Amino acid sequence: MGIKIGIDIGSTHTDAVALEGKSLIAADKVMTTPDLTEGLINALRSIISKLGERKNEITSLMIGTTHGLNALHQARNLNRVAIIRIGLPAGEGIPPTFDWPEALERYVTFKFMVRGGHEYTGEEITELDTNKIREIAEEIKDKVDAVAVVSIFSIVNRDHEIRAMEILREKGITTPIVLSHEIGGLGLLERENATILNALILNIFNNLISKLKSVLSSMGLENVKIYFAQNDGTVASEDFIRNYPIFTVAGPVSNSIRGAYLLTGIKNAVVMDVGGTTTNVGVLNNGYPRESSVAVEIVGIRTNFRMPDIYTIALGGGTIINCNKIGPESVGYALFDKGISWGGNILTATDVAMVIKNFSLPNANPKLVLEKYSAEYLSKVYENMKRMWEDAIDLMKTEKGDVEVIAVGGGSIMIPEKMIGASEIVVPQNAQYANAIGATLTKVGATVERTFSYETINREIAIKSLIDEAKQLAIRAGAIENTVEVREIEELQMPYLPGNAVKVKVKVVGEFS
Repeated sequence: MGIKIGIDIGSTHTDAVALEGKSLIAADKVMTTPDLTEGLINALRSIISKLGERKNEITSLMIGTTHGLNALHQARNLNRVAIIRIGLPAGEGIPPTFDWPEALERYVTFKFMVRGGHEYTGEEITELDTNKIREIAEEIKDKVDAVAVVSIFSIVNRDHEIRAMEILREKGITTPIVLSHEIGGLGLLERENATILNALILNIFNNLISKLKSVLSSMGLENVKIYFAQNDGTVASEDFIRNYPIFTVAGPVSNSIRGAYLLTGIKNAVVMDVGGTTTNVGVLNNGYPRESSVAVEIVGIRTNFRMPDIYTIALGGGTIINCNKIGPESVGYALFDKGISWGGNILTATDVAMVIKNFSLPNANPKLVLEKYSAEYLSKVYENMKRMWEDAIDLMKTEKGDVEVIAVGGGSIMIPEKMIGASEIVVPQNAQYANAIGATLTKVGATVERTFSYETINREIAIKSLIDEAKQLAIRAGAIENTVEVREIEELQMPYLPGNAVKVKVKVVGEFS
């Protein structure tokens, strides 16, 4: 059967688990480090050491990481990118990266707009200016680390993006070329932004994967396959993520939601992932994270690729309580040094919860809290914490009535036994490792979104073509071909476009090889 290792990087702790089938045989938490790779490798070494002689039974390593997101937030170690937008004369109104933060925009060193693009029906707006593409190749050669190519309605007809890539290769461009129809959905500017962001972080993941493979090789585990958690609660192979690292930016959050299902078997519920700094609230929809239906901002930049629908509140285990003010500051990983229950001088949410719920944690003495604060005051603070969680549940519900709530994460022990809006609150066994378990036991997935005019193509043919494309993408991501199945087909009418236009999204999942 083999052993699978799952590692998930959180803001405070990096969690690691080892599973044989669905049985948890080892688990550990280490501190997340400023250099995420260092903490990741610490967790990897720790969990492997716990396996002892059984380490040679490890077959795969699944990772949920915010490497890409952190690099974008910090605007450090990113690629120099050239953006080529194919869309003149129709698409010249707003230039690329016009509203980007300056710290990130400076990495987009070349910006070009070229004649070409398609209508939503797939017909050419105008012929691709191939001569201009050749000129661009000469200008950017050896001056950029990646190229992003975006064409109007390429999710309907990708010919101009593919032809542009072919010309760039013919002219000697050897750097990675990212095509927007492989990244985002409908909406030129949002898809363009997502494509550029993907191009910016390619080397971050190349370096990470190389480091991981080196560490595994040094342990005699060079045959272990590496997978990464994707934003939609599935995983993909290292080779796939080398090309599409942007699909990992919300992987840890999705891992927790997926892990909540795997630990409880509850397919539809609100999930509260309580960490050291925040509570991330999401929704399980048939066993997978509910995806956001609106454009999602990443580091202040609007994008339109698949992302989980998440509401975040600044309330976690390390959240600082100052008079009647809860957060948003947190002691984070320093909880066990600065929290009052551990001899520190800062009142935290964990200190309050331990007194009110009458539990304790290793090396903690909640009585120290009662020496400084009255039980009445602590009860009032806890009620305010409870209200914050209740408001989050209410915000994420889509219908009247109470819903099941699953609490996971290291801070899930703080959650009240009853809350307004919750029909039942479930805190499963091993809830503190839900994120790593979610990464380890989930499936390979792929999602494809296209726009069709049902006046020009038969509906059944259109959907079948999309299913076939999604299945091939899942196989590229590491799925076993005969296990890939359709999980979701979504059709959305687009009344603002003529010709019975419909946006179709297909999601498939399969077992990894």
